[in-house]
Amino acid sequence: MSRVAVVTGAARGIGAAVVRQLAGSGWRVVAVDVCADLPGADYSLGTREQLRELAEQWPDAVREVFADVRDEAAVRRAVEVAVTEFGGVDAEVAAAAVMAGGRPLWETTDEEWDALFDVGVRGVANLARATVPVMLEKPQPRTGRFVALASSAAHRGLYHLAGYNAAKHAVVGLVRGLATDLRGTGITATAVSPGSTRTDMLTATAACYDLADVEEFSRHQLVERLLEPEEVAAAVCWLCAEESSAITGTVVHADGGFTA
Repeated sequence: MSRVAVVTGAARGIGAAVVRQLAGSGWRVVAVDVCADLPGADYSLGTREQLRELAEQWPDAVREVFADVRDEAAVRRAVEVAVTEFGGVDAEVAAAAVMAGGRPLWETTDEEWDALFDVGVRGVANLARATVPVMLEKPQPRTGRFVALASSAAHRGLYHLAGYNAAKHAVVGLVRGLATDLRGTGITATAVSPGSTRTDMLTATAACYDLADVEEFSRHQLVERLLEPEEVAAAVCWLCAEESSAITGTVVHADGGFTA
């Protein structure tokens, strides 16, 4: 029987790459995205057309759900789609996040701070609250997986991105605490910290630094190039698999050597 995943931030970038790899490997996926621009994020986010086009590639295996991860009730409704249409939940990937910054911490606005934490941290917590009880309903032995996208910013201070640093540190702390709460259940919780990956969020980060070319970020990585979303998604999807059972409460650094 196919395993079932719920993926947030699914309209584009790493989230979309995760959906493509899971669906291509026989998973059934509920792909979730707000598909709307948000206050505090000064760039365009994913669209309904992008999410719909993604789902249409696998009409029998992927369901698109337009939902705001900041709204716990909306996240629960998305999880209910997985339960009613696909029979349950085996893995969740919390990939929804936004970028805001470009100024020192003391000049960061409340709107930017709220966007970073409400989407990137509260959204992760809302997904865990909605999905972990569903996975715990399954009898032992369980193989549930919770994977959150952190960032290399969770491990290094980045210039003029203190709010983003703080939000991604919080994601790592949340995952460590969640994994501890799940001890002995057979369900794991992990984080993946990407380096500079060729996404719209990286383009927004370049704008924070007034960079003309995102390729300038590649010099900070040992691979001496930007990562592709599919490379990070490969690490995420492996953590979703039953074979990743030894990994919990920790971070996989899919960062091209940024934190070496």
